[in-house]
Amino acid sequence: MTNDQRVRAPVIAPLIDVLDWPTALDRIAAWSAHRESRYICICNAHSVVSGKQDPAFARVIDEADMATPDGAPVAWMLRRLGHPTQPRINGPDLMWKYCAQAAGHGADESIYLFGSSPETLDILQQELLRAFPGLRIAGAHSPPFRPATPAEDDAIVRAINDSGAGVVFVSLGCPKQEKWMAAHRGRIHAVMIGVGAAFDFHAGTVSRAPLWMQQRGLEWLHRLVSEPRRLWKRYLVTNTLFILGAARQLLFKRSNVQTLNR
Repeated sequence: MTNDQRVRAPVIAPLIDVLDWPTALDRIAAWSAHRESRYICICNAHSVVSGKQDPAFARVIDEADMATPDGAPVAWMLRRLGHPTQPRINGPDLMWKYCAQAAGHGADESIYLFGSSPETLDILQQELLRAFPGLRIAGAHSPPFRPATPAEDDAIVRAINDSGAGVVFVSLGCPKQEKWMAAHRGRIHAVMIGVGAAFDFHAGTVSRAPLWMQQRGLEWLHRLVSEPRRLWKRYLVTNTLFILGAARQLLFKRSNVQTLNR
């Protein structure tokens, strides 16, 4: 499937791609091979609710070269909207699967790690190379928490482009990483993928939910219990807004179908 053939559907507000794992990985590999400047948003319930509340952020997602259903609720919505086989394509698994694929290509394919702390990046690189000995990590950079100056930003862009990496994994958190990628499309000659907490998960600095919770759409609950003070508002408030928005969208769809069938 080429990018011209992409299928998308609105979830609450932003447009989310309808695609499977092989299609997602193949698109990234093709773009990477040609050093195309692209960006990919990995969208969970927080992302789509934020898009509903902030039209500018919704445009960032809509204009992405790929927007995958990260959260189980987003994938469930796509299935309810007429795409019954849609899987959840989340950031940590996408990063892991792509690194496994890139490792088999040796020096022909490399990645760059952008975000998180220097300590996490050091551990992450060790863990990735332990899991995938053939993986080429072209570089890694932990940006300052404050906005970069124009000179610093130019240096970051130059370092990433000079590294020759075809894929840049970006771990800055939502919505910062999405806005950063959108602002750097056309400047960074690689595929930028916003993977959220994937760096911490793969480095082991933050525990990920057990597989049974991931498979049942309960990964958010594990994170909430692990970091209640930081995440309670995001998950409890945002998930409520998602449920309300999803119900409204599905009722509107059902009403339209009934009207057409009269």
